[in-house]
Amino acid sequence: MAKENNNDSMANIASALVTTDVIVVSDFAAAVRSNVSGAVVTFSGDVRDNDHGRAVASLEYEAHPTAQSLLEKVAREIAERHDVLSVAVAHRHGPIPIGESALVAVVSAKHRKAAFSACADLVDEVKAQIPIWKHQVFTDGTDEWVNCA
Repeated sequence: MAKENNNDSMANIASALVTTDVIVVSDFAAAVRSNVSGAVVTFSGDVRDNDHGRAVASLEYEAHPTAQSLLEKVAREIAERHDVLSVAVAHRHGPIPIGESALVAVVSAKHRKAAFSACADLVDEVKAQIPIWKHQVFTDGTDEWVNCA
């Protein structure tokens, strides 16, 4: 069921979550949907089985204790910076199977351009600011750590 959001002056932060739980994109899209939104844009950053031509055997993210509060801050900044109605974002940590979502960002707005722009900005800012590190193990037995999602 869609919720009504008549607050044009301030976007709602539907969710900003650092979690070990599976992230269901449709749940986050439902959380930002409203009767006044004309666009809901979703992004799902999924764990893939390759990176730069190398086969990935497994992947795990490690989150710094400040990751949750910083994610909330980024969500608020994006909501204030863009003409949007609602924002939801989640980043998973711990071991994540190939094919599952590691980062989900969802934005609703009255118009598509604002929703697309805000969602892209949200993903970029999460990747730039949130202290989460990716540990990849490759099928050849080597591994690497990558700073931030």
